[in-house]
Amino acid sequence: MLLTTSFKTILNMTTLLSMTVPVILSGLLLLDVGKIRLSLRFRLMVDLPVNLGLAGAFQTGLRYAYEHGYNKAVQFDADGQHLPEYIQSLEEKINDGFDLVIGSRFVTEKRPNSLRMLGNILISSAIKLTTGKTIKDPTSGMRMFSEDLIKEFALNINYGPEPDTVSYLIRNGVKVAEAQVRMEDRQAGESYLTLSRSIKYMTHMFVSILLIQNFRKRG
Repeated sequence: MLLTTSFKTILNMTTLLSMTVPVILSGLLLLDVGKIRLSLRFRLMVDLPVNLGLAGAFQTGLRYAYEHGYNKAVQFDADGQHLPEYIQSLEEKINDGFDLVIGSRFVTEKRPNSLRMLGNILISSAIKLTTGKTIKDPTSGMRMFSEDLIKEFALNINYGPEPDTVSYLIRNGVKVAEAQVRMEDRQAGESYLTLSRSIKYMTHMFVSILLIQNFRKRG
């Protein structure tokens, strides 16, 4: 199952998906942070009557996947940045026994040392310091979840789609891997992360990974 949010580029994305990964996808779950009704060649819709935000939409998707017996789920942005031809690379690693696979820009490609990448570098360093594992692209929103993780996310309200949860899962023995992907520039919509929000977000993630996750109990 593929989980995606944002209505603005759904039509173009679903056309591309149907051409590039028709075998991998048995369902496309379309989630909007407000409300969505759309019927294409895929077989499921979720109508969210109120704005649940990114975390709420994400958890709704994994709850749906769990309740309907899916054994894999992909978190996938609909703004044009994520490319569906890389879904199979994530699936191959899930089939190799990993529980969570991150679509990473920096497995074989060098991560630039730029101001834009500063937050990514800090979060990666915090995860390395607290878990001993290197995650080169921790802020990537393209991820695939195994059947066991679908269940765990579906049944635990505090599991969000953020790097601190990735860090927490690694600490608790979940097998996490990265797969090299290419990402495009945003094709539609605007990021909610303004400069001030970006600083606040990165600070929150850094503190959460270094401190808060020490007191978190696995459900």
